Amino acid sequence: MKTYFVDSFTNEKFKGNPAAVCLPNIELDAESMQSIAAEIGFSETAFIKQIKDNTYSIRFFSPKTEIPLCGHATLASSKILFSTTSFESIKFININNVELFIEKEADKIKMQFPVYETEETEVPQKLLDALGVSEILEKRYSPNNKIILLEIESARKLADLKPDFTALVNSHTGINGVLLTAISDNENFDFHYRYFWPWAGTDEDPVTGGVQTFLTKYWAKKLNKTKLNAFQSSLRTGTMSTELVQDKVYILGEAVIVLEGNFIL
Repeated sequence: MKTYFVDSFTNEKFKGNPAAVCLPNIELDAESMQSIAAEIGFSETAFIKQIKDNTYSIRFFSPKTEIPLCGHATLASSKILFSTTSFESIKFININNVELFIEKEADKIKMQFPVYETEETEVPQKLLDALGVSEILEKRYSPNNKIILLEIESARKLADLKPDFTALVNSHTGINGVLLTAISDNENFDFHYRYFWPWAGTDEDPVTGGVQTFLTKYWAKKLNKTKLNAFQSSLRTGTMSTELVQDKVYILGEAVIVLEGNFIL
């Protein structure tokens, strides 16, 4: 099975978020895809298969479970197809029949994702203790993603967080992850964020595109602007630009191919 490793949301190798992109030439069941994703060990492995012309099915697996929607693995898959075909645009269809429209824009890849609403929520004190945060400016929840959103006061404090992941995963049930965000202290960006998801994937996702389905709208409302620049302050770091257009969010980013090979099935 043709397989690629791609670093997403970066123009440098070994930065951003690594994803595996697999192009199976036989039918694979979910159990097999899950085993392959666990073997590779990245936060996401994408499996893409051509339906017709420039339309592909896409499925995403963390080392633990299938994830319906993933930004960085969609970007990685787009990078591979734009590099190996003559397509100028791509349409992916995910496991929930959500259509993702992708196109080139200069040296970047532009992805169209849906926008999801958030609602007010409460979080257990033991979850905040596990994260190492004491002051929360706002608490929201994205039902579509099963992700808690917490805004804190400082981008510096966000970057310095060192969660206790054993305590964190035991502090809550029924969620996929916790997203922490803060207004930027850098003039090149509007907001910073980090994503912790030991419930469904790895301890921390290096760069997360899928959360922009609700995070862009959150900051667009707070900052009264529709075009935003985001910085993910993980160890590897990553950047992206987003634009809110009615019920869609456009995510623009770069990606670098770092490995090409064959997975022996």
